[in-house]
Amino acid sequence: MAGRIEDYALIGDMQTAALVCRDGSVDWLCLPRFDSHAIFAGLLGTEEHGFWRVGPAGPADADPAPADRRRYRGDSLVLESEWDTPRGTVRVTDFMPPRDGAPQLIRIVEGISGRVPMRSALRMRFSYGRIVPWVHKVGDRTVAVAGPDSVWLDTDAETHGEDLTTYSEFTVSPGERIAFTLSWQPSHKEPPALPDPEGSLEATTVFWRDWVEHCTYHGPYREAVVRSLITLKALTYAPTGGIVAAPTTSLPEEIGGVRNWDYRYTWLRDAAITLSSMLRTGYREEARAWRDWLLRAVAGDPENLQIMYGIAGERELGEAELDWLPGYENSGPVRVGNGAANQLQLDVYGEVTEALHLAHMTGLSRNDYASLLQIKLIAYLEKNWNQPDEGIWEVRGPRRHFTHSKVMAWVAVDRTIKLIESGDAEGPLERWRELRDEIHRDVCEKGYDKERNTFTQSYGSKELDASLLLIPQMGFLPPDDKRVIGTIEAIQRELSTEDGFVLRYPTAGEEAGVDGLEGDEGAFLACSFWLADDLAMIGRVDEARTLFEKLLSLRNDLGLLAEEWDPRLQRQVGNFPQAFSHVPLIDTALRLTASGAYGG
Repeated sequence: MAGRIEDYALIGDMQTAALVCRDGSVDWLCLPRFDSHAIFAGLLGTEEHGFWRVGPAGPADADPAPADRRRYRGDSLVLESEWDTPRGTVRVTDFMPPRDGAPQLIRIVEGISGRVPMRSALRMRFSYGRIVPWVHKVGDRTVAVAGPDSVWLDTDAETHGEDLTTYSEFTVSPGERIAFTLSWQPSHKEPPALPDPEGSLEATTVFWRDWVEHCTYHGPYREAVVRSLITLKALTYAPTGGIVAAPTTSLPEEIGGVRNWDYRYTWLRDAAITLSSMLRTGYREEARAWRDWLLRAVAGDPENLQIMYGIAGERELGEAELDWLPGYENSGPVRVGNGAANQLQLDVYGEVTEALHLAHMTGLSRNDYASLLQIKLIAYLEKNWNQPDEGIWEVRGPRRHFTHSKVMAWVAVDRTIKLIESGDAEGPLERWRELRDEIHRDVCEKGYDKERNTFTQSYGSKELDASLLLIPQMGFLPPDDKRVIGTIEAIQRELSTEDGFVLRYPTAGEEAGVDGLEGDEGAFLACSFWLADDLAMIGRVDEARTLFEKLLSLRNDLGLLAEEWDPRLQRQVGNFPQAFSHVPLIDTALRLTASGAYGG
């Protein structure tokens, strides 16, 4: 059985990622890319769907023991898990080297004290747990083959096959180290080169140490900020600069529910805000790579801008259900692909334009096509900003005039006007200034409830929406505007849980609501960080700091966050780890530091 979502650690090579449970089991790994088929899909099913556990040997009928301690090695993505057993202490070090050849997952077992019996159990199941590969020996190496894929196991430990699983039993003494390396290779090619586990460990540690040294943030809670930055870097697909929203699919927003989506793609919104956080903490190269990815993905067709693309810029992300997988804790269906790719979400134009504006303002080298793209995006918005859309939350109900979408359309026009005023682009300045004013009036007239003194989710609606918290952060209205303060206070009253965390919007329980789905979901962590930001902006700094620290306490022991928090079950829910949670963590830390909340 899979662990709790927060029981998992992330390791990765910036092309794919694995999730490692406290008991030493790798229950999720897609090869060779984030969006490839999983060879370990136990996370979404059972051990029959693939796993690889390395840990102390115990009785065959006993549950594997969780590690007594685990940590990342310094500021890196090298995981160290330690078990204290009656016979001694052992450490397992898990990592994926930044790729230079075949993708590798390396696990090094090290004796610390005593003599500890260990067991490795490797059950590879290709195509999300559906296909049993042909496993055989090639010299001293073990290879599993299924169709176009082959996975090679290299180790000095003795291995044997039993029940369609590859086992190894061995004992480690103090200072003794035994390595296991799993490498992927197209099955029609020559075997991958023999691995160098110890050399790869050193190189991986150095890579992360050197990368973190570029961080320019040295304020309070730097540990949380740096861990979030490392996580965002791990979610970046290095060959193209695309950034996945999360490395998983179908981890539920409600345990047992149907709100299960594939997040292994590049949402323009998520990637844009990730770019923003990286720029403000010193990571210009990542920003440049993402901008180049954007220009390739959009190509010469900005009128048909998608809300998300594949990590190399692919447009076709057809959604399907994997009916042989029961889902995480029986939360079905399990989905791959994402049908929301073809939705109209006008807010995306604002997020992309804001990211390009920030890149320009922070001195990222000029790219004439990026400026031209920005102009073309506004030309499209000029004709379409007043259309209903599916909005930031990708509702699967009817399109509406979502207030946040209109606000972000205003942002797109405003930032483009600033680009033209700087002399770095040409466009109909006066006409677009009038357009900016028109959108602003429209939002204030149709998206605002005077009786309740709050903006609403959509025009004519009485519902609230946590995306309205972005109104002052985007500069649409100043923080001290009574409508902004009224909206913040309304969201606190009507969308906050007992713990003070924030729901995205009201869901309908058993009935399909505005999002067209049944069931509920947890508190949305990004929205809760936005509330902390707003509280700081309106001068309620102590309250903002208290909420921020409560949010930090929801991270797992390794500093990782999923998409949501279930206040009833007191558990993380949703895909994990989630870029859209770690980005606002960074942003709130920077905002609180700038506000003097920590005496800085």
